[in-house]
Amino acid sequence: MPQQPPVRSSASPPSRPDASMSLLTNVMEHSLDDGYAEATARREAAGGALPRGLRARIGLAAGLLVAAVIVTVGVADARISAPVLAKEREELIQRVDKETADADALERRVEKLRDEVGARQREALNSAGAEEQHMALLAGATEVEGPGIKLVVDDAKKAGDSAVQGGSGPRESSGFSDTGRVRDRDMQRIINGLWESGAEAVAINGQRLTALSAIRAAGDAILVDNRPLVPPYTVLAVGDGKKLNTAFQDSADGQYLHALRENFGIRFRVSTEGGMRLPAAPSLIVRTAQPVAADPGKGTGQGAADTGKGTS
Repeated sequence: MPQQPPVRSSASPPSRPDASMSLLTNVMEHSLDDGYAEATARREAAGGALPRGLRARIGLAAGLLVAAVIVTVGVADARISAPVLAKEREELIQRVDKETADADALERRVEKLRDEVGARQREALNSAGAEEQHMALLAGATEVEGPGIKLVVDDAKKAGDSAVQGGSGPRESSGFSDTGRVRDRDMQRIINGLWESGAEAVAINGQRLTALSAIRAAGDAILVDNRPLVPPYTVLAVGDGKKLNTAFQDSADGQYLHALRENFGIRFRVSTEGGMRLPAAPSLIVRTAQPVAADPGKGTGQGAADTGKGTS
């Protein structure tokens, strides 16, 4: 007898009507991604804090606003203080001008008093005897007029050019190259040579020299008693013109001047003059010796150096 097929039980659960639309159902039930949901939950837990990008933009805007306020306040303050600064500057300029004018007035007064003192000194010396007048002439306290020689010394034509550097001669470079310029030690030797050759009075560029005169250097400039000279240097020496010229040319200092011309291009010319006029030395300080009372407790055989003192 044939077997009957098994009969399915009707107790199995029925299928859902939307079983075929499971994907659409999942999208509708979970429309927000889990990550967004978690971020929203964290933001709500933090009290509704703003996003990082929005906070950065707000901070930048606040910084720009503060900077604009500072600049505006600075400009306004500058505009307010500008008149005050201008007034203070004007007052400072007026004070400087006043002080400068006062200093110029004092300098003119000093020069006037110096001239008066010099005139009185010359008047007193002129009224003295022949010996005192001769001493005044040698000291430079009075004007001098008479024959002599005129010596004009000038730098080389290419002073400072490399063509005149490195020459060999009597002048040492002292650590820097010779540049064809007349130096203070050159002028010192020339003046000393004139004195030794018999000059009675000497002046450089109209400035009278004395036994107390100093010839120094300040950079490339030559100073005589702290007054700068500019080339060419005109040296006037009063004395027996022909004899003084010959003696100077034959002296060691005259030969030194010739060597400067041959080795470094220094220019000079010497001429005999029949008459020259040299001014008196300015601000001449006259020093005299005064005897000191002898000490009874000491011997009387002390020398002049022990019994005299210099006064001005």
